[in-house]
Amino acid sequence: MPLIVVPTPVGNLEDITLRAIRVLREADWIACEDTRRTLRLLNHLGIRAPLVSSHEHNEREKAPLFLKALREGKRIALVTDAGTPGISDPGAFLVNEAIREGIEVEVLPGATAFVPALVLSGLPIQTFQFAGFLPARKGDRQKSLLALKDVPCTLVFYVSPHRLPDEVDDCARVLGNRPCALVRELSKVHEEVLRMNLDDLRERVRIPMKGEMVLVVAGASQPAEPSGDNPSESWEKLADEAVEEGLSGRDVVKMVHERYGIPKNRIKAYLIEKAPKQGKSL
Repeated sequence: MPLIVVPTPVGNLEDITLRAIRVLREADWIACEDTRRTLRLLNHLGIRAPLVSSHEHNEREKAPLFLKALREGKRIALVTDAGTPGISDPGAFLVNEAIREGIEVEVLPGATAFVPALVLSGLPIQTFQFAGFLPARKGDRQKSLLALKDVPCTLVFYVSPHRLPDEVDDCARVLGNRPCALVRELSKVHEEVLRMNLDDLRERVRIPMKGEMVLVVAGASQPAEPSGDNPSESWEKLADEAVEEGLSGRDVVKMVHERYGIPKNRIKAYLIEKAPKQGKSL
């Protein structure tokens, strides 16, 4: 039997599809992120089925159990608390293991938060880059943002409410004062869309906000490209900006080398000459 990946509503329970309801009703087991959250959904739908937890802390341990059951012909549906499994949620590991074992995988189309948020943002959506959750540590987060700074397409992030002020602040500092939209509580009673520039949003989110959030940010209007006359200009600019943002010398060397292919010794020499304090940490 195939492993069936079933998206669940991100807010309004009426958003579940008829096909998803049928698959959940017919499942022998439902692999879920949080049994309590999934049980509430099943109770709403009048479905009774065995639930087996599969979350980020145990999915590697549980995968053999599910794979064995699938080979024996059991019908297993994979869900998360909200949205599509594997999209910034548990699920990708089990899907990949099933594929590796030659087990068929079906993925139902359905709910995910970033698509409606992208449309609601009012920003260009012909091309975009979904970056999921930014790293929790400030240095790692700034490094991730620096790598996205010159991407010309719209950027989409999932945001944790307790890190919202810090993450918006880092976006404004690293990406600059770009147009953005913060979409909160999608499909729920208190759905809200804040469309403004990052500097204004930075002030707005000083007041604590609750709920699931998606941050959509305009892409770079003029992505940095190596100049034909001076190919080092672009990487040197990136290195300078990374130093100003407080990244360690080692992180700057690694990031510039991976992005531009500049020899590490050359980057180190540049940092030692231009920023001695950073050079000491190489």
